[in-house]
Amino acid sequence: MAAAKKTISADASNPLGTLMNLWPYMWPQGRADLKARVVWATFYLVLAKLVLIAVPYFFKWATDALNGKLDMAGILPALLLGAVILVIFYNLTRILQVGLNQLRDALFASVGQHAVRQLAYKTFVHMHELSLRFHLERKTGGLSRIIERGTKGIETIVRFTILNSLPTLFEFFLTAIIFWVSYGFWYVLVTAVTVSLYIWFTVKASDWRISIRRSMNDSDTDANTKAIDSLLNFETVKYFGNEQMEARRFDSSMARYEKAATQVWTSLGWLNFGQGVIFGLGQTVMMVMSALAVQRGEQTIGDFVFVNALLMQLSVPLNFIGFVYREIRQGLTDIEQMFDLLEVEPEVVDRAGATELQIRQGAIAFKDVHFAYDPERAILKGISFDVPAGKTVAIVGPSGAGKSTISRLLYRFYDIQGGSITIDGQDVREVTQTSLRKVIGMVPQDTVLFNDTIAYNIRYGRPSATEEEVQAAADIAQIGTFIQTLPDGYETKVGERGLKLSGGEKQRVAIARTILKAPPILILDEATSALDTTTEHEIQSALDVVSKNRTTLVIAHRLSTVINADEIIVLRHGTIAERGSHADLLSQNGLYASMWNRQREATQAEEQLRKVRENDDLGVVLRGQPAAE
Repeated sequence: MAAAKKTISADASNPLGTLMNLWPYMWPQGRADLKARVVWATFYLVLAKLVLIAVPYFFKWATDALNGKLDMAGILPALLLGAVILVIFYNLTRILQVGLNQLRDALFASVGQHAVRQLAYKTFVHMHELSLRFHLERKTGGLSRIIERGTKGIETIVRFTILNSLPTLFEFFLTAIIFWVSYGFWYVLVTAVTVSLYIWFTVKASDWRISIRRSMNDSDTDANTKAIDSLLNFETVKYFGNEQMEARRFDSSMARYEKAATQVWTSLGWLNFGQGVIFGLGQTVMMVMSALAVQRGEQTIGDFVFVNALLMQLSVPLNFIGFVYREIRQGLTDIEQMFDLLEVEPEVVDRAGATELQIRQGAIAFKDVHFAYDPERAILKGISFDVPAGKTVAIVGPSGAGKSTISRLLYRFYDIQGGSITIDGQDVREVTQTSLRKVIGMVPQDTVLFNDTIAYNIRYGRPSATEEEVQAAADIAQIGTFIQTLPDGYETKVGERGLKLSGGEKQRVAIARTILKAPPILILDEATSALDTTTEHEIQSALDVVSKNRTTLVIAHRLSTVINADEIIVLRHGTIAERGSHADLLSQNGLYASMWNRQREATQAEEQLRKVRENDDLGVVLRGQPAAE
């Protein structure tokens, strides 16, 4: 992947360099069928151009035949010299040329789409190879639009490079040869000057339009980012009644897009007008030269018609030169940001010679671990602790102490700056990321589900699991009965990010898929902190089942969930302030004890408030009035 990435991303601002980098996708290795299609498409492309050159000849001969000036007895059989026959041949060659072009396009279609698929696949894989830091900073809407435009730009570049650029050059040289042989140097000179000025103007005008196109793309990306972000936070928008504010933010981006898009179309009008003027002047000069030659008796009316027809045919590929250049440059603009994505180096990569993690017992050890997201602000300052095989160790502490960072480091979402993290004595930096994450199961605080069925989300823990295994995992997670009460059962859609389920139901789904994964190491990252007390107790019982006989690391906010842990480690400011069992820590009367007392008082106050409300509702009911909800 790294090699492919470098190939694609090199010199993205250079059109020729980019086309050379895309060549392996137009001539794909290991795909003899696609290479054969490229060869046949090229053959029909050349044949179509040769047939196209014959079209004005038949037009010339038909004109001279109708005018009684045709003298081809030594070249064509008498049967073919009739004006009607020549007119028929003229139209048949036009039809044949169109048919060959369509056959060429049909043959090349799979080549272009294969290139799009391969590059889109590489981009998708690369996105998953990038670090957690990148994805925490990304804008989902803008990222999806960049990839969408980039894949379309790739298709444009691949298609127009082979199907239009080369045939246009080929046709121009054929036309020049015909003019030289039939009419002399001056016709070639006028043609060359016209074509040169046409291409020069097209390049200059298109380069000017690129900056406008880039501005339009930026506005489009910004508008899409705001739209996706707003829709993903639909409930928050409703909570604060900020629909109009969101609409104004979106409309401001669309206003910039509107202005840039208008400039794009206006500039296109000027480009087309300039092209028309240049070619029109060149055609006028050549038609005047031919008309004067006819008056002098040096050419026939057929020659005059031939020059006009050949120039009109040349105008089509010339238009394509302008169109192709614009499309390729705009395609390059569209894929610039996609190339930039492919240039982003993954922060965490497997080392050369990395081995598979071998699990023997599942013991975890943090030894003098130092870590900082930002060099100016250390998060972990030399912490050391062990999680023995089959035991449960809890990490607690105030917000910002570095609790969740520990789970991210164990998963190797980031690399530490000092010390080591080992599993059964194997440094996590020395083993492959795939084998490391295969043996760890995670039940996070904020469970995000795929917008698919409940069965799909549970089976995500082990995609090869059978329906019976999925249902068994759901039963252990204490959600099987609930799923069976749903009209569609396990085929029920959970909605975007699982929003159709409650917090407790989402947590149970997360537990079920972790059960299905059956990892020897388990991380519970504040898995119940966002739940109410009743639901927390229910979820906790399911977690106890999951963590039995597994090496378990618990990141906890509510201390009541970790009182049975084999060891509790209290973090403060990135260092270990206290450690021991629940009873030991309470006896120390330190940070843990103060946190325990505050949470116990808050829980008691909550319980008392709940009882008061229940008594109030009971009194209202006894007086014959409905209880307040």
